[in-house]
Amino acid sequence: MFANTPAYSGFAVDDVDAARAFYGETLGLPTSEAYGLMWLHLAGERDTLVYPKPDHMPATYTILNFAVDDIEQAVDALNERGVEMLRYEGVGQDERGIMREVGPYIAWFADPAGNVLSVLQER
Repeated sequence: MFANTPAYSGFAVDDVDAARAFYGETLGLPTSEAYGLMWLHLAGERDTLVYPKPDHMPATYTILNFAVDDIEQAVDALNERGVEMLRYEGVGQDERGIMREVGPYIAWFADPAGNVLSVLQER
């Protein structure tokens, strides 16, 4: 039924202006706005809708994963822009907040609404 229908992802935030500053300025992603909604224009032509939700509850899972060639460089660059890596008890993250035990190397951080994002590097 929807095999040839364009689709896009979306997620909620409690403050679109704060999200625009974070995603556009801090992360350097292209954004646009229409009808009070924000669009992230991600690589690979993966537009993502960011919409306001007054009773927003942050996602309890990672909503966006950014693949990088050098995770240490990415984490350092995020830290320089004021972004702190999230720490999870029992996950085995190093001093930078990078988990290297299983799967790709990964480090998590949050947007101003508390939604979880990550940078990850394939081994």
